[in-house]
Amino acid sequence: HVQLVESGGGSVQAGGSLRLSCAASGYTYNTMCMGWFRQRPGKDREGLAVLWIGGATTTYADSVKGRFIITRDKTKDLVYLQMNSLKPEDTAMYYCATRRPKTAGLLNAPSYDYWGQGTQVTVS
Repeated sequence: HVQLVESGGGSVQAGGSLRLSCAASGYTYNTMCMGWFRQRPGKDREGLAVLWIGGATTTYADSVKGRFIITRDKTKDLVYLQMNSLKPEDTAMYYCATRRPKTAGLLNAPSYDYWGQGTQVTVS
């Protein structure tokens, strides 16, 4: 049974940084990918950054490329999202998610099978 638990959200001033963590369990590393997504009020959930667990390949949305970094600590079963140069428009609920191999694009949120409960990020 796949379980994902996010942490690390909070309030920060524009230009600041936060690191989100996702504790993952119950999945097969090499056949799945892990991603970070966010949902702003009144908006669809959007993909931000995805990591292929087996190959460590990463993919980023244009809106966060160069500012956000997704990494994994294999020893602790943790996936991180380092967020730098935060902007007020980054304010959202942030989720980690994972899925089995599919043909859908890696940043395609509806294609993900398992989700955490989310952690709120507020940038002012």
